[in-house]
Amino acid sequence: MDRNRLGLRIHHSGSSQSEESALDLERNYCSHPNLLWSSPSPLQPFASGGQHSESNAAYFSWPTLSRLNDAAEVRANYFGNLQKGVLPETLGRLPSGQRATTLLELMTIRAFHSKILRRFSLGTAIGFRIRRGDLTDIPAILVFVARKVHRQWLSHVQCLPAALEGPGGVWCDVDVVEFSYYGVPAATPKEQLYTELVDGLRGSDPCIGSGSQVANQETYGTLGAIVKSRTGNRQVGFLTNRHVAVDLDYPNQKMFHPLPPSLGPGVYLGAVERATSFITDELWYGIFAGTNPETFVRADGAFIPFAEDFNMNNVNITVKGVGEVGDVHVIDLQAPINSLIGRQVVKVGRSSGLTTGTIMAYALEYNDEKGICFFTDFLVVGENQQTFDLEGDSGSLILLTGRDCEKPRPVGIIWGGTANRGRLKLKVGQPPENWTSGVDLGRLLDLLELDIITTNEGLQGLYF
Repeated sequence: MDRNRLGLRIHHSGSSQSEESALDLERNYCSHPNLLWSSPSPLQPFASGGQHSESNAAYFSWPTLSRLNDAAEVRANYFGNLQKGVLPETLGRLPSGQRATTLLELMTIRAFHSKILRRFSLGTAIGFRIRRGDLTDIPAILVFVARKVHRQWLSHVQCLPAALEGPGGVWCDVDVVEFSYYGVPAATPKEQLYTELVDGLRGSDPCIGSGSQVANQETYGTLGAIVKSRTGNRQVGFLTNRHVAVDLDYPNQKMFHPLPPSLGPGVYLGAVERATSFITDELWYGIFAGTNPETFVRADGAFIPFAEDFNMNNVNITVKGVGEVGDVHVIDLQAPINSLIGRQVVKVGRSSGLTTGTIMAYALEYNDEKGICFFTDFLVVGENQQTFDLEGDSGSLILLTGRDCEKPRPVGIIWGGTANRGRLKLKVGQPPENWTSGVDLGRLLDLLELDIITTNEGLQGLYF
């Protein structure tokens, strides 16, 4: 795997906000702190640039300053105990046990030290160390802080350790990544592309499929995949984000392509049948949650069966600009880290068309001002200093590029990012960059009891 090709120019999904369910706890706007206790900046919602926009729920709330104001003595004692008993690096050497090699091992180490990491960071993820903007092959827990400085300028209790050791002596590096917030968010620009591919996704093509624009009366986004229900009469429909498809006041929201007739040209596709926003951690994340009694895992998906009068001859299974895709890539936590981190991905969305990127990290965990823990699966960055997605691309299918002539395999869907509300400083001499966030497609399909359809034969066998 060529890691040096990664310039790590991180961008965002540009998702905007609609009303969601009571579990959409990220709508609690709050301040997030500077790690070293400087004054916080208010995190505020931004206004949509128009009446009809993509849903606006996709961003992160960071903990308030009050969450970090525990007694200095408690912090000092905790760091002291870690350094005496767990971190032999304080004696001038690294831990002597086995270095972590799997996603599971990294997640377990993080859970083992979740108390200290939650207190002294804005969030954490797992991946590889980043040096001078390039992804290395050194497994690490990524720790996001508001200001990164040399340890020479910090007191003893303010320094994060260079390595962490988990149960059984398995250990990994700690990589501190700067997260900063710059002023009051401005409205996300309505960037427009006018390529043949993008125009087709927005309605000039006679067929729809993965990447096509879908909309209701209030929001628009991207069709992720053509799917079938595992239950009932095996309905055929499509998958997109919940925050694209569902409004709190209209749970059975009707969806159109490219627009509702009241707003422009378009046809009725169907109404939302089932959707999910957040799930608790008992099944997928409970054993890694450490001291967090509740971890809300981002799911953010909606299933819309095609209406009975919709012409299924207008449905295209292949992904425009990509071609045929393979089976869903199921994430195996016991697989080597490089089975996921550092992998190249592509996506096709109604705003930015075909773009490429790299999975920079997995399992982002962060806490809001009330101490509630949130979890999302992927942090993706665009390649070659290009934006991975733009506003309106929420719901786009994330595809792992094929290896050894394999077809690209779906692994997730985009749901949002930090947009201009927060940025990561990864490379000296480059401005802070935004990231794109995605959810695990396999988990989402199981939650909604769906299967993806990847061949025209499979579609015809179900519907015609």
